[in-house]
Amino acid sequence: MKAVNITFKFQDGQPDQTHVAAQGESVLDVALNNDIQLQHNCGGVCGCSTCHVYILQGENDLPEISDKEEDFIDRAVNPRINSRLGCQCVVQGNQDVVVLIPAQEFLGH
Repeated sequence: MKAVNITFKFQDGQPDQTHVAAQGESVLDVALNNDIQLQHNCGGVCGCSTCHVYILQGENDLPEISDKEEDFIDRAVNPRINSRLGCQCVVQGNQDVVVLIPAQEFLGH
């Protein structure tokens, strides 16, 4: 099974963290497995916008955004062109990924 690195950057100023992600793991999975706070009110099933992240690098190694995911991103705080839901960012194992985690002190949708 292929593996890549996911580097987590934090909007609140925490130091960057880099962790290994196996092919098929989501950004949310890797965050939670490494004690990184990333809200996930729906349990990671693309049913809310709380695991919203910004993809800074490696977007080509992630699945294309679905209409459902896009609808939830529209409800996120400060959506941008590079916004994704961490639960839907499943690594393919070909390219390292860099994500920015927005501040987590909100109650999401």
